[in-house]
Amino acid sequence: MTEPTSTAGLRIRQAVRALLLTPASEVLLVRFEFPTRHVWALPGGGLDPGEDHLTALHRELAEETGLVGADVGPHIWTREHVIPFLDGTYDGQRDQIHLVRTNRFDAVPAIGWEQMRAERVHEMRWWDVNEISSHAERVATGEVGAVGFAPGSFAPMLRQLIDGGIPTEPLLTGV
Repeated sequence: MTEPTSTAGLRIRQAVRALLLTPASEVLLVRFEFPTRHVWALPGGGLDPGEDHLTALHRELAEETGLVGADVGPHIWTREHVIPFLDGTYDGQRDQIHLVRTNRFDAVPAIGWEQMRAERVHEMRWWDVNEISSHAERVATGEVGAVGFAPGSFAPMLRQLIDGGIPTEPLLTGV
């Protein structure tokens, strides 16, 4: 679905993201900079008119990371975030998150860093699962300079996926 759906009268943007996971349990994350906070999140973005989720995910991965022809796996998580967009177009976003197993690669945005920064993305890097857990603990204790994750439950959900396998149906991540 490419048009916003109604959630209690709200305009919710449909989006798709990828959990890019290497055999060594590394994950590629992008750092968003918003006016009130910075956050590490999964690559991906909104569906264009007429796109389905898989088409949009292939486009987003190519544009943001340079990864072309990814073998997109199952829809593992869903995240719905209700927050007004700065441009006033939407009241929130619903992310369909797919597992994409891949080898580590040098992520280079095909759309260029100028466009990435216009979309509030300022950095990309690979994180080890243990590093994510450690960083999440620093965020939880309020350490100055620690940048959070989106979703906030990312560290335990990632650990659950790695240790317990793919869920039988998509899990809700919370905000």
